[in-house]
Amino acid sequence: MQKQTVAFSRESSNLFFHILTRCNLRCGHCYINRAQHGETTLPIETINAWLEIFAPEAKQTNLVLLGGEPTLHPDLAQAVKTAKGLGFKSITIDTNGFLFHNILDKITPGDVDFISFSLDGATRETNDAIRGEGCFDAVMSGIEQAAARGFSCSMIYTVSEKNIHELDRMPGLVNSLGISRFFIQVIGIRGESGDPDARNQVSKQTWLTTIPKVAEQIAGHGITVTYPKVFLSPDEGFQCAANVARNYFVFPNGRVYQCPICEDFALHSFEIENNTLVPRPRINETDLFALDIPEGCVMNKMIQPGNLAYDDSGTPCHKIACCMLKEELSP
Repeated sequence: MQKQTVAFSRESSNLFFHILTRCNLRCGHCYINRAQHGETTLPIETINAWLEIFAPEAKQTNLVLLGGEPTLHPDLAQAVKTAKGLGFKSITIDTNGFLFHNILDKITPGDVDFISFSLDGATRETNDAIRGEGCFDAVMSGIEQAAARGFSCSMIYTVSEKNIHELDRMPGLVNSLGISRFFIQVIGIRGESGDPDARNQVSKQTWLTTIPKVAEQIAGHGITVTYPKVFLSPDEGFQCAANVARNYFVFPNGRVYQCPICEDFALHSFEIENNTLVPRPRINETDLFALDIPEGCVMNKMIQPGNLAYDDSGTPCHKIACCMLKEELSP
């Protein structure tokens, strides 16, 4: 088993493309904010044109097609085929498992690298309390159908106080489903889904004592596991991905962010105008990336200060890592 920190790389970029914000669910931790991200379902002509913007770097770019729920888009299959034709390094569809518009009938395993399913509980009771009634069964059925057709499947588990008690049950479940990759996510304090205090982020102690152990168990089944580093010790150096790598978070209203923590605010670095990526005037998130503070991530300090703790002298007990910095365990 090999563990590594997934470092930021100039040789590879990531394009997180939200082709719509509409969804059939209302998950309690959803980060979509329609007031900031728009309510447009992008027409396929626009999707194709926006993919062309990133075509010069396609061979170094991992594309993730998102919503909302991307399978609600009637032309998702065509978007996948356009991306495939442009030569993107990898193509992933993130889905809640309902797989609308018979998407599995319209694409092949050769068109996408992964179909990634969201599951937030090892049991129907826990998962559906977070994601909505019927979601657990939809994911189980969706994975079964996709795997039977030869698609590579991954899974995303967003950890909170509402489901941390079932995380240790995931190794057996994930192994039984034939999942190739497993992603553990930290819950974000953003989006339109209600009171931030109700998001139920787990404590530092719970994260550090639970996540690495479960990740190791899942990796023991031959599954690659990725999870955010989150906490840096005071002597670890902080790096912001936006300074050393290329990550683009694209929304239907044309906003393009480099940092996902900023997405509740009009701080985006770029905007797509007339199918061209245009830098935004100052002040935007770019102006904040170079700030060096003892707490690590500036965006976290501004937007999620509850993640921080200080000793009696006022020194941070830990630094918050860039949310793009991951730990990875591979078989």
